[in-house]
Amino acid sequence: MPQSREIAITRFDGHTSGDTRDCVALEEPLEIRLDASDGAVRGTRSLSITMRTPGHDHELAAGFLLTEGLLHHAHEIGSITHDGDHVVTVHLADHARVAWPTMERHFYATSSCGVCGKSSLDALEVPGLQRIARDGFSCRVHTVPLLSDRLRARQSVFDQTGGLHAAALFDGDGEFVDIREDVGRHNAVDKLLGAQFLKGSTPLADRLLFLSGRASFELVQKALAAGIPMIAAVGAPSSLAVELAQRFDLTLLGFVRGARFNVYSGAWRLREA
Repeated sequence: MPQSREIAITRFDGHTSGDTRDCVALEEPLEIRLDASDGAVRGTRSLSITMRTPGHDHELAAGFLLTEGLLHHAHEIGSITHDGDHVVTVHLADHARVAWPTMERHFYATSSCGVCGKSSLDALEVPGLQRIARDGFSCRVHTVPLLSDRLRARQSVFDQTGGLHAAALFDGDGEFVDIREDVGRHNAVDKLLGAQFLKGSTPLADRLLFLSGRASFELVQKALAAGIPMIAAVGAPSSLAVELAQRFDLTLLGFVRGARFNVYSGAWRLREA
């Protein structure tokens, strides 16, 4: 499935200009529907419309359901189908049940915002988030500066367009695990976490999430929903992201550029050797 498109442009360079072609990232709508039973009636309802880069749509839908706190186990999903180019339906297994009133959190999500349109402040926080255990995961200090180059080396669509966000998983030794790209930061994370969720690999208690941009509230929340203990971001965190990370004992690093980075929460997970 194509993730970019060539278009005709005029390029200016100093006092000269000329016609040429450029590659831009695709941005198209995707509606996520859920086919499920509440114990009495089975039905299909629309949960979200997001603007995304086509590709890995099944993972995006699964990741959305995980990070919204609507599903917790991969076996709750029976199948995922494409119903046209812009609709994905998640069919829950027969044994899975949903409470439709609590799931009616319809919103339109732009490619830049994963919480736009939610109807109340209470709806912003995913229910059931768990505090991250302080023991277990750790990462060497000298490993952190290596992550940016390791992510950048795998941003294949960004190389073509310069217009995509990336989210990647690493282990505590800085070894690459997986990556996803998308025009939306939250979509890249949902695709990445959705892939792990469908494999039955969540919670991701032994993984670090690396973000190519800033660390916002909704991205920290998605990491918590997947049980991730550490986030490192090239950009800055927001105040709400820091507060959420501190409240749930998640390690949050920002401005990871070269050998310099800031620790906003959970410095105990960083070790010298």
